[in-house]
Amino acid sequence: MKKTLCFYFQVHHPVMLRKYRFFDIGKRHDYFDDYVNASTIKRVVNHCLPMNDLLLELIRRYEGKFKVAFSISGMALEQLELHAPQAIDSFKRLADTGCAEFLAETYPHSLASLSDTDEFENQVRHHMKKMKELFGQTPVVLRNSSLIYSDQIGERVAEMGFRGMLTDGAKHVLGWKSPNFLYTNAINPKLKLLLKNSRLSDDIAMRFSDKSWNEWPLTADKYADWLSDSAKESEIVNLFMNYETFGEYQTAESGIFDFMRYLPEAVFSRGDFEFLTPGEVIKKHQPVAPLHVPYPISWVDEERDITSWLGNELQTEAFEELYKVQEKVKRSDDEALKRDYERLQASDHFYYMRTKLFSDNEFRRYTSPYDSPYEAFINYMNVLSDFILRVEESDRKRDEKPETRKTKKR
Repeated sequence: MKKTLCFYFQVHHPVMLRKYRFFDIGKRHDYFDDYVNASTIKRVVNHCLPMNDLLLELIRRYEGKFKVAFSISGMALEQLELHAPQAIDSFKRLADTGCAEFLAETYPHSLASLSDTDEFENQVRHHMKKMKELFGQTPVVLRNSSLIYSDQIGERVAEMGFRGMLTDGAKHVLGWKSPNFLYTNAINPKLKLLLKNSRLSDDIAMRFSDKSWNEWPLTADKYADWLSDSAKESEIVNLFMNYETFGEYQTAESGIFDFMRYLPEAVFSRGDFEFLTPGEVIKKHQPVAPLHVPYPISWVDEERDITSWLGNELQTEAFEELYKVQEKVKRSDDEALKRDYERLQASDHFYYMRTKLFSDNEFRRYTSPYDSPYEAFINYMNVLSDFILRVEESDRKRDEKPETRKTKKR
């Protein structure tokens, strides 16, 4: 039986906040920087969209034997629809081939799975509706923000009806076990787990253009040999990475597109692999064991934990204040309020507040628009303070409606 190679790409960009001062609270409700959002999305699309054309070329060249998977956050989709509709059309063409699977996730790429609210389920349902609307697919596999996962999160995902979920093959969780097998959730074995092979994924995503790397330059043939070696005693190699790897983090000048163009040929010539999407992986392979993950893991940093988002008091305070108002937002009939609430939940806002030393690759440094974590916290909390005032006002008006008062009396 052929071994499986599973390529998955994350596509996400938050709706960035503008500079929001203390004296704006109660006066201005335009939290987002339209100019920065438009210019950033257009730049990223200009750099990365050639990858879509390349993937379509490969799918056609190999007559459907080459396959990939994407998860595209709702925030990214909204900005692409507004500022780069040609990118949406390009993803639709990939979907039409039947060789590109689109996964479910939280609509705003949030940390909602770490809260004790039902916001996680709400956001996933919102995202699934968008996947059906744009790409005609109903996802059966879920990818949580930054591959955040725990036994409890997996249980929630299983209860929602998903058959599979992606997460990281974190060393402190796996121990001696290999990420190159299918596992199950420790609480509900109906949920199958695909684990990222971090070393091989990061060879492309993080080390490809690093001239100080002892394996530079990385060729398709060399990499195909590594894939074969990795899977000698196993079944699956999952290559999960950020889509901005192609053209943004690893520029066209690095040779990343040529590498991807020749990789399928190098893989097929060895005869030991077939490309499958996550949904196909969970149909083909049987799990070898449950994976016990009592505390949340992610694909970020050497620690593979959640401390990049909830590792200090600033982040914890912002997170708690944000989710305190979830029920009131949910009761509101103000659609603008609900839209802003989703946007404010993007995990990026919390990542910018991180104070831990950078154990992740250096390219992540330039992803923050703030000079310091404290500036990120202050700006976010100013916005959140105004947002909470709006929530309280909306809730007060709701209570004053005659039909609401009658319902309460009953």
